Amino acid sequence: MSSVLIVGYDPHTVPGVDADALLKGLDLEMARFEELGIDTATALITPDESSEPPLVAQLTDRPWDVVLIGGGVRRQENLIQFERVLNLTHRHAPQAAVAFNSSMGDCVEAAQRWL
Repeated sequence: MSSVLIVGYDPHTVPGVDADALLKGLDLEMARFEELGIDTATALITPDESSEPPLVAQLTDRPWDVVLIGGGVRRQENLIQFERVLNLTHRHAPQAAVAFNSSMGDCVEAAQRWL
């Protein structure tokens, strides 16, 4: 079974974000992955260095096929955090392809490009 780890910000830690709406969208994507038989987990991180240990734990939990890094992490103002996530992925899940979505509604398609 293919496996995907979705890395994104915990929406409760991002000011001005409708956390409930984002989590609902994530739940819909997780259901789509499940329908396709793709084992998927989320790593909801905080926009600071305290997210490193839990992220490393999830990256090393199993051999992921794809690590999808969400758009919030990739924003220009989060460049240093994005570099950190990308390098942690490279170091701790070197077998995983890295994917980027363009919206909350295309996580499945982004992951499928590399599965």
